[in-house]
Amino acid sequence: MRVRIDVAAITLPLVGVGVVLLIWTFLSQAVAPDLPSPMRTWHESKDYILRPFFKDGEMNQGMGRFAWLSLVRVAKGFSISLALGIPLGFLLGMSTTFHRTFEPMIQVLRPISPLAWLPLGLVIFRQSEPAALFTIAICAMWPTVINTAVGVRSVPQDYLNVGRVLKLSPGQMLRKIVFPATLPYVFTGCRLSLGIAWLVIVASEMLTGAPGVGGFLWQEYNSLVYSHILLSIITIGVIGFGLDRLMGMVEHKFRTM
Repeated sequence: MRVRIDVAAITLPLVGVGVVLLIWTFLSQAVAPDLPSPMRTWHESKDYILRPFFKDGEMNQGMGRFAWLSLVRVAKGFSISLALGIPLGFLLGMSTTFHRTFEPMIQVLRPISPLAWLPLGLVIFRQSEPAALFTIAICAMWPTVINTAVGVRSVPQDYLNVGRVLKLSPGQMLRKIVFPATLPYVFTGCRLSLGIAWLVIVASEMLTGAPGVGGFLWQEYNSLVYSHILLSIITIGVIGFGLDRLMGMVEHKFRTM
């Protein structure tokens, strides 16, 4: 059995990375002398990469430890956002009265920045950790809410008519017809929500100084260690890319079951 290798799928991303490195090198040499070059960034940051789980104080840890701390917070906040967002989305999609009552309020709350929600969370909970989870949940839930509601309203009327002919109860109608038909929309919302959750945790850690990728970035910015700032930015991007691909794989798995 021969295994086909898509050469373009491997080489084209590498070309893209090479172009970005060339632009980065040019900027560091010709435009912004204080900006570390890729090679200098590697030399000054390699200990955080090659020893990803070392710990020498709360804010001096390997990037693996910082990433794990941030991911744990994201997982908790993201779980809360799904627990709130999916039922709310179904209510918005299935009840016209509920939709007309709360949809305007959702549109008001949805664009509020995490920089505004976090101080409110600190006022309510008086601790940075629950405030960060509150901020993640409240900011990340809206794509799931809106996409789920759209999915419910998009269920073909023929499907619902079949359920009525079979005399399905409301619970059976929801479980056997509405939920399976809505699942692609739910996963799209979850995928968007996960990306927002990752963005929010970085901002939350920067503001609260909590140990994590965002907290490390803010500490190194205050210390003017530019290479570590770039290391944090790259780490944030790579993890965000990985989370998106992971959610895509889960979505594909459910759709093919």
